[in-house]
Amino acid sequence: MMTASTSWTLSSVFNDPIHEDVEMHPLLVRIIDTPQFQRLRFIKQLGGACFVYPGATHNRFEHSIGVSHLAGKLVKELKERQPELQITCRDFLCVQIAGLCHDLGHGPFSHLFDKMFIPKVSRGRTWKHEDASVAMFDHLVDQNELKMEQHGLVLPEDLDFIKEQIAGPNDRIIQEVSVTVWPYKGRPVEKSFLYEIIANKRNGVDVDKWDYFARDSYYLGLQSNFDHDRYINFARVCDVDGEYQICTRDKEVDNLYDMFHTRFSLHRRAYQHRVVNLIELMIADALVKANEHIKIEGSGGKMFRMSDTIDDMEAYTKLTDHVFEQILYSSSPELTEAREILENITHRHLYKFVVDSRREISQDQFEDWARDVARSWNLDAKDFVRSVIRMDYGMKEDDPIDQMRFYSKKDPTKAFKISDDQVLYLKPKSFSQQQIRIYYKKEIDEQTMDAIKGNWCSNFPKPQDEIMANRPRCGLLSAKLHISSWDPDFFSHLFVFSVPVF
Repeated sequence: MMTASTSWTLSSVFNDPIHEDVEMHPLLVRIIDTPQFQRLRFIKQLGGACFVYPGATHNRFEHSIGVSHLAGKLVKELKERQPELQITCRDFLCVQIAGLCHDLGHGPFSHLFDKMFIPKVSRGRTWKHEDASVAMFDHLVDQNELKMEQHGLVLPEDLDFIKEQIAGPNDRIIQEVSVTVWPYKGRPVEKSFLYEIIANKRNGVDVDKWDYFARDSYYLGLQSNFDHDRYINFARVCDVDGEYQICTRDKEVDNLYDMFHTRFSLHRRAYQHRVVNLIELMIADALVKANEHIKIEGSGGKMFRMSDTIDDMEAYTKLTDHVFEQILYSSSPELTEAREILENITHRHLYKFVVDSRREISQDQFEDWARDVARSWNLDAKDFVRSVIRMDYGMKEDDPIDQMRFYSKKDPTKAFKISDDQVLYLKPKSFSQQQIRIYYKKEIDEQTMDAIKGNWCSNFPKPQDEIMANRPRCGLLSAKLHISSWDPDFFSHLFVFSVPVF
C-alpha cells in the first residue's frame, strides 16, 4: 500500500507500483486524509474479479491517486508546451482534485453496485455513481471544514469546475462539437480542453482510463500495449470549430487504437469474464435479499437500507465491501437466504452456465423459453437468469477515433480528422459485440443440462454472422492456427505481418 511522507508544508510523495513516486499537493493530502476518501480503501476496483483473478484485489483508493497524478502530469505538459493557453495554478489544482475525487461515489464492489444492485431494488430510478461522487465531494468538504481558499482556490467557481469535471454540467453530456451554448460554469469555452482530462465525453481518451488500463492489467497479470506517457508527450491543444480540444500527432493513431483495443480486451478477458459475471450476479442477488434487513445509521441518527444510503452521504460513507462479510458471518435468520448465496461463492458452488449467444434475445423471449423449459423438466423458471453483455471501444457501434483530432509535424496548430485510408489496417471489423448469457441458479445433473442447452439451440439457432465469425477466414490460417473463437481485432492486426485476409 502507498505511504506518505510526514511533511505537511511541501508536496507529499506516495510510492505507487504503477507510477512510482507520486507527488501530492498538501490540499490533496488533506482530502486523502478524510473518512470519505479513506472509505475507498475498502472498495475493490474490479468488484468480483478477485474470485477469478487472485491478484485483482486493488481498490478505488489507489486508482484515484493514480488518476490525480496523471491528470496533473498532462496539465503540466500542456502548460509548459503551450503557455498561450494561460493554464493557471488554480486550473492545475482543480483538475488534480477532480481526478482524486471522481470515484468517491462508488458503492460496494464498484460497478456491481450501480449496474446490478441499484437497478434491481430501485426500479425506474436513474442513478449513476458520478452523482454520488459529487454529493460525497460536497459532504467531504463540509464535514472536514476544508479551507480551500487558503490554497488559492476561488469559491464557488472552482468548486463548480471540480464537480463539472466529475459529472458534467447539470447531467448534460456534450457529444458533438456543434453545441452552440457553452453549458459549463466553472471555466469558459477558451479552456474547454480542461474538461477532456478526467472524463472525456467526446471520445473517451482520458486519464481515468489510462490509470485503470495500466493498474488493472498489472494486477490481473495481463498485458496492456497502450503507452500513456507517449500520448502525453504528443498532446497538444488546438482550436476545433471554436472549441479547444486536446489533439495528438497523426502518427499516434496506432497508439490510440491500441488504447481502445486494450479496453475491449480487458472487458472480454476480465471485466466481462463468464465466471466473473456469474459471481457478480450472485453477490448482487445476495445484496438484494439482504437489502431490507441491513440498516445503516446516517444523518440525524436515521437508519437507512443499503439502497437508500445513496441519498444520505453520512450513511453511504459507512457502506463498503465489508457488507459481504457482514452477511456471510451473520447469524440473523432474516439474512439466511443472502448468507447461503455468499457461502456458495466461498465453496465454489456457483450458478450453472447454460449458453452464450450473440443472437438478440429479448427479455420476453427469454421468459417464454424459461417457462417452457421449466415445465418440461420440472424446474422453476425464476432460477434461470439472463445477462446481457456488451463490449465495445467506448462508443457502442461507432469508432471513437472519428471523434479525435490530430495535427501534423509540419503544422502543429491545425487540427484535422484522420482519413480512413490511413487507418484501414488498424480498424477492427466491428467496434462492438453483444452477448446473451443464460445461467441456472440451482444444482442440476449434466444430462438435464445438456438437454436444456439443446432446447436453447433449437429455439435460438446461431445467427449466420456468428457462424461465419467462428469459421476460419482462409485455409492457411486454419491449418496453422486452428481458429475457433471470434476476436473482432484478430484479422485486422494480421495486416501488420502482411498476411492477406479475404
